[in-house]
Amino acid sequence: MIDKVEPGSIAEELELAPGDVLIAVNGQKIEDVFDYHYLIHDEYITVLVQKPNGEEWELEIEKDYDEDLGITFENGLMDDYRSCRNKCIFCFIDQMPKGMRETLYFKDDDARLSFLQGNYITLTNMGDWDIERIIRYRLEPVNISVHTTNPKLRCMMLNNRFAGDALERMRRLKEAGIAMNGQIVLCKGINDGEELDKSIRDLTAYIPCMQSLSVVPVGLTKFRDGLYPLLPFTKEDAQQVLSVIHRWQQDCMERYGIHFVHAGDEWYLLAGKQVPKAERYDGYLQLENGVGMVRLLEEEFMEALLAAGPDEGVCRKVTIATGMLAAPLLRKLTRCFMEKFPGISVQVIAVKNNFFGERITVSGLLTGQDLTAQLKGQDLGDKLLLPCNMLRSGETVFLDDMTLGELKNALQVQADIVKSSGQDLLDALLEKE
Repeated sequence: MIDKVEPGSIAEELELAPGDVLIAVNGQKIEDVFDYHYLIHDEYITVLVQKPNGEEWELEIEKDYDEDLGITFENGLMDDYRSCRNKCIFCFIDQMPKGMRETLYFKDDDARLSFLQGNYITLTNMGDWDIERIIRYRLEPVNISVHTTNPKLRCMMLNNRFAGDALERMRRLKEAGIAMNGQIVLCKGINDGEELDKSIRDLTAYIPCMQSLSVVPVGLTKFRDGLYPLLPFTKEDAQQVLSVIHRWQQDCMERYGIHFVHAGDEWYLLAGKQVPKAERYDGYLQLENGVGMVRLLEEEFMEALLAAGPDEGVCRKVTIATGMLAAPLLRKLTRCFMEKFPGISVQVIAVKNNFFGERITVSGLLTGQDLTAQLKGQDLGDKLLLPCNMLRSGETVFLDDMTLGELKNALQVQADIVKSSGQDLLDALLEKE
C-alpha cells in the first residue's frame, strides 16, 4: 500500500497516489521492501499497480538505473513481521506482566529485521527460499541466536523439535560467504560449562563469516510463575564464564587474528572485574547486545572531557538517573567531570527495578513509575538527565506508558534525554546543544 508520493517524482508524474497498491515489478510479485529495491534498479521497468477501485494499471517506466520512484509505503517492510514460533525457556517476553501495551508482547523472529535493525533470529521459521533470498540480496550481516550448537539441547531450550535442524542453515550461509554474528543467552546449569566450551569451539569453524559471538546472561524478572525454573548467576559463576571466554579469545587471536567471542558487560560487573580495553572488542560489533558499552562510553567521555574548554564559572546541580548496572561507571566519570568543572555538581542515582524485579539492572528496562517513586522528594537540582534507552524509540514514552511530560510534572524538575555517546553525555552536563 502506497502511503506517500514525493512531489516531482516519477510516481507523481504517473499519477500514482496514496491508497494505490504496488503488485509487481517486471512481472515479479513484490513480497517485501527487498524485492522492490532490487527490481527497480534498472533503466527500463514495468510496474503493475492496483487502484482503490480495483482497476489495474501497467506502467512502463524509463529512468536512471538507480533512480527511485518516489514512493513511501504504509509499512516500511512492505510485509507482515514474522513472529517467533519457539517457546524458549529464557524468553524475556514470557516474563512480562499482563496489561502492558500490545506491541511489547510481539515476539519477532524475522531475518529481514535482522538486516534492517540488528535483531537476532533463531532460523527456525525459515525455509530454503528464505535462505536463498538472503544470499541473492546479500542481506548481511545476519544476527543469529545460536544459544548452543548441541542440536538436542537447542530443541529443549527453544521448545521446538526443529530447532536443532535449523543450525544447518548457518552452514549454507557460510558457504555463500554471508556475514554473521552469533549470540548465546547463557542459562545456569543448562548451556554453560562444557556446553558453552563446545558451542564456542564449534562456532569458530564459521570464522571469518561469523564475525563475532556474544555471550550474555539470561535476564530473569519476578514474573516467572509457571515458567522453566532458571537460577541467577553468582559472582563465582561469572568468573568461571569469563575464564572460558578469555581462554577462547586468546586461542582465536592466535589462530584467526580476532578475539571473536565476547562477554556481555554484565559478566564483568557481576564478577567484580574490569571490562577489557577497547582493542579486545574487535571494533564493537555487538554494542546493541550490551557488549563493550561500558568501555566505549568511558573512552568517549574521557576523550571529550580532555578536549573540553575551560571552566566558565557556571554553578548548578545536575542529577543522572540510571540503572544499577551503569551507576558505578557514571559515578566514576562524573567525579572526573567535577574535578574539571567544580561549579557543576553531579549526583548519580541508581534506580532499582521494582517493576520487573531487582535482578534486572539495565537502564533500558526501567519504568516511569519506578523513576517517579524513587526520585520523588529528592533534591534533583536544576536538571534531571535520563538515558535515551529508557524511552520507546522515537517517542517520549516509558515501558509502562508513562510519558516524559508526566514524569516531569510528578517530579517538578526539568528533564532531558541524553543520547548514548560519551560526547552526548558531556554536552548534556555542560548544557551544550
